[in-house]
Amino acid sequence: MKIALVGDKGRMGRLLTSRFSAAGCEVAGVDRPLTPDTVRPAVQGADVVILCVPVEVLAEVLSIVAPLLSPKQVLADITSVKVRPMEVMQAFHAGPVVGTHPLFGPDPQDDHLPVAVTPGSSARDADVTLVEQCFRMIGCDTFRTTAQEHDRAAAMIQGLNFISSVAYLATLAHNEELLPFVTPSFRRRLDAARKMLTEDAALFEGMFEANPASQDAVRSFRSFLNIASAGDVDVLVDRARWWWRTHDDRGGARQ
Repeated sequence: MKIALVGDKGRMGRLLTSRFSAAGCEVAGVDRPLTPDTVRPAVQGADVVILCVPVEVLAEVLSIVAPLLSPKQVLADITSVKVRPMEVMQAFHAGPVVGTHPLFGPDPQDDHLPVAVTPGSSARDADVTLVEQCFRMIGCDTFRTTAQEHDRAAAMIQGLNFISSVAYLATLAHNEELLPFVTPSFRRRLDAARKMLTEDAALFEGMFEANPASQDAVRSFRSFLNIASAGDVDVLVDRARWWWRTHDDRGGARQ
């Protein structure tokens, strides 16, 4: 199998290049500056062409890449949102389109490597299976979903985690008088948010703005804050404990 990676010098591009190569795939990579002359030899003969580029430059990259693809080649991406990228890829490429979202970063900390797969309208089952096989060869666990389902989930898991952390820490910022009162639990929250806000903020901002479900997620969160402002904190605590349900609570094994 030949896999072409457009954007192979980025953090995720480097990770995938290394792992696909180690799995025995023929890997061809190309990165900036992208021109027809640099892209053509990379994508020629590739079974799957994977775009490892930010969502905001997807259309620009496709304007160069898509004219060089045959209708038989499978076009995929790894962006963290899916509705708009899928629309853009299908507008540029007449062949099969399969969206993917590796739900792990460029420095995975464990062997749990889930990948969401969103089949495009022009993709046959064989095309989707081919993309799934690519990721399974490098130890990933794939599951299929729709672009809409993906973006709703991503808005809640990634987007809301980002925006609620930003809002909380921005609320407390520039209050020097708070510093003597900092607790270990607050420091743990700072530590958890440090990389997201000091290194990856632009990435998460882009994901939040590109996801059509982001505002619905914020409105849902605000409704729960309203419960807290009414004094019904116990209701929130009871609901939040869902994450630590036991075998008996759920009538089955923990998932």
